[in-house]
Amino acid sequence: MNDETTEGPIVLVGPPGSGKSTVGRLLADRLGVDFHDADADIEREQNRTISDIFAADGEETFRAIEEETVERGLRDYSGVYALGGGAVLSERTRARLSGHTVVFLNVGMAEGVRRTGLSSARPLLAGVNPRATYKALLDARLPIYRSVATIEIDTNGRTPDDVVTELAAGLRAATQ
Repeated sequence: MNDETTEGPIVLVGPPGSGKSTVGRLLADRLGVDFHDADADIEREQNRTISDIFAADGEETFRAIEEETVERGLRDYSGVYALGGGAVLSERTRARLSGHTVVFLNVGMAEGVRRTGLSSARPLLAGVNPRATYKALLDARLPIYRSVATIEIDTNGRTPDDVVTELAAGLRAATQ
């Protein structure tokens, strides 16, 4: 974890099913600030779903769009900002996260699979063996999430409210 925090929005990162959007909305409400979601921004700006972007243009094009969207969000937003699960794969995005409060919402494989339901709306989980794909995704991304995080919260077996309570306390402690 790094100790440089306080610029721009509080940024939430983590794998699919970790609760970034749900926890993000609740945290923003608790803090009385705005909530923004990079995936929702992409879908609104592109006027199509992320699955459609993946299917029509491929992951490389999606990641380029995502990188630009996140750059704008980190610059323009305050409050709470949830990134897509793969946004941290971009070296430029990781560099841009420096100086921000970045919260890694950690979730284990069994819980993540249960929460996502291995939804076809999540293009990286589609395929022959989505459980193996999810496990490989977690294994590959865990060190990356941890490298950008200033705070890590375990979400396994916890309600979003419990996660937000712990996170709000952690944010208060970090600013004292």
